[in-house]
Amino acid sequence: MKNIFVCVKQVPDTTEVKWDTEKGTLKREGVASILNPFDLYALEEALRIKDKDPEVRVIALTMGPKQSQEILKECVSLGADEGILLSDALFAGSDTLATSYALSRAILHRGDPWIVFAGKQAIDGDTAQVGPGIATWLGLPQATYVRKVESLEEGKAVVERLTEEGYERVEISLPALFTVVKEINTPRLPSLRGKMKAKSFQPLLWSAQEVGAEEERVGLRGSPTQVKRVFSPPQKEGEGERVEGKPEVLAHRLSTLLKEWKVL
Repeated sequence: MKNIFVCVKQVPDTTEVKWDTEKGTLKREGVASILNPFDLYALEEALRIKDKDPEVRVIALTMGPKQSQEILKECVSLGADEGILLSDALFAGSDTLATSYALSRAILHRGDPWIVFAGKQAIDGDTAQVGPGIATWLGLPQATYVRKVESLEEGKAVVERLTEEGYERVEISLPALFTVVKEINTPRLPSLRGKMKAKSFQPLLWSAQEVGAEEERVGLRGSPTQVKRVFSPPQKEGEGERVEGKPEVLAHRLSTLLKEWKVL
């Protein structure tokens, strides 16, 4: 059996983000949430590989509060075979390092990863660090910003990854981890059979102890990134200038202002 793990995340709806100003962490309990959009592309790519190879098993994996079971059910409705939720008070406040460690322990606990997929980043953090962090903890080769999985052969894959200059074609040994961009595919819609399966689906629920995670490496204790203060910048009334006209008029006004502000 070829196990493909897809790391997914439940993120707050972008119009409903709330912060715990004392802890410097997002409030997730009771907040409207969605499946991180970039992770849908990762899941779809795993499912496309499964469609072509009956030996593939797709395992959706996430870490979060109990309500995160909903995104695992969504993954199952789309075609995932299994869902694993890491949920433990010890995980609360984990930064990207602690999160990638915990997820890597879950992958090792489940065993035999062939490919690990993840979206390029989560929309609530935009760090793009968790995927590479998982690969580092597992000692796997990795390719980030993958826009195409060109081929999968015995022990190796060929992928195209986006760069600032265009893209590059990379040959990488398997098992490996890939983070993907939205250009890679168009996610499918859930089938009726998938929706029925998801209704009765119960994901595996694992604690830090069950996956063998060291307490000092997870949660706030295992997070070197500490948020000192969270606040909304004050809104100032009456500031700003609206300029209308032809492009050359706008450009002249902008350059004049930049010189006045000593930016230029």
